[in-house]
Amino acid sequence: MQSKNHFLLVDFLKTFASLTIILHHFSSYGQIAQDVRQLLPGIMTWLFEYGRYAVQIFLVMGGYLAAQSLTRTSDLKNLRNVLKTIFNRYLRLFAPYVVALLITIACAWVARFWVQDEFVGESETLSQFLAHLFFLQGILGLDSISAGVWYVAIDWQLYAILAIMLGLFPGYRSVVWMLLVLCVASLLYFNRHGDYENYFIYFMGAYGLGVLAQLCKNFPDKTVNRFAQIWIVVIGLVIVVSSFHEFWLRNILAYVVAIALIFWGDWAYKDQKQAHKRPQHQSQTHKLVNVILWGSRRSYCAFLIHFSFILLANTLYIAWGMNQRHDGVMALALMMIAIAASWMTATYLYRWVEVPARRIKL
Repeated sequence: MQSKNHFLLVDFLKTFASLTIILHHFSSYGQIAQDVRQLLPGIMTWLFEYGRYAVQIFLVMGGYLAAQSLTRTSDLKNLRNVLKTIFNRYLRLFAPYVVALLITIACAWVARFWVQDEFVGESETLSQFLAHLFFLQGILGLDSISAGVWYVAIDWQLYAILAIMLGLFPGYRSVVWMLLVLCVASLLYFNRHGDYENYFIYFMGAYGLGVLAQLCKNFPDKTVNRFAQIWIVVIGLVIVVSSFHEFWLRNILAYVVAIALIFWGDWAYKDQKQAHKRPQHQSQTHKLVNVILWGSRRSYCAFLIHFSFILLANTLYIAWGMNQRHDGVMALALMMIAIAASWMTATYLYRWVEVPARRIKL
């Protein structure tokens, strides 16, 4: 029996970006990261310095998939439908997010008995937790409970802005014009000033490239396709020209991902169950594709839950006295176990929370 089509590049990018961010955080926090860096200085330094750029992949993918979803949503010209769509997006993000927050709070409480490190943070307050529930922690200047949860708030802001734009403007050409203005403003100004990093405009450049990539190829109106293609080329020229003044790798990466999605984003494959009936080389390829699909489905939950295992791994490392020996091999083994545990836990969070919660909507 065959299930619906999946898209290989989309699933691969989701899995790759999530895994890279997880590795970046494991290379950044705690005694384990320091000791593994002594064993693998090149790899750990690269992950620390460049792993964070995977956020650009998330942003472009977010815009691409949001445009795919919203352009199929009926009657966004009705304000009530726009608000309903935005609120349903909040509900879609919320359930696994709040469960992961509660698990992280419990792990941080345990960690504070042994780990004297800034990344563990102070005990969470009720106002801090409530701010996280409404994605307001960054705007209110509160400490984040977990690494990376800021992205969930930004993703919701960007989705809401796109839904409002599609509802507000009379046609898609007007939307493309506004996307052009916001993308260029974000890439050349707002994205280069940290004061704006808690607001959608800071990230609108990469997100808007994803939206334009979707409109370039998959929107049914050919006029809109051509219009979006023109402006995504213009934005590329702006990025290249501005790079002569100051080189920003994240802008280049976002543009490359957007172009890749234009050419290969609709490369579909089927999730089939009868691989044992295929020739061996096809069966092996199918297994690899299924691994990518497995990771893609769990990528959001793995992204949410992995910081709990950074806390737990460092707690075990210190509580057992392994940190006193600065054993890089032991630290690396514990890191690998914690990463694997993050993905295994993400499986249960995906099955028991994320999937059932999709039925909760207005």
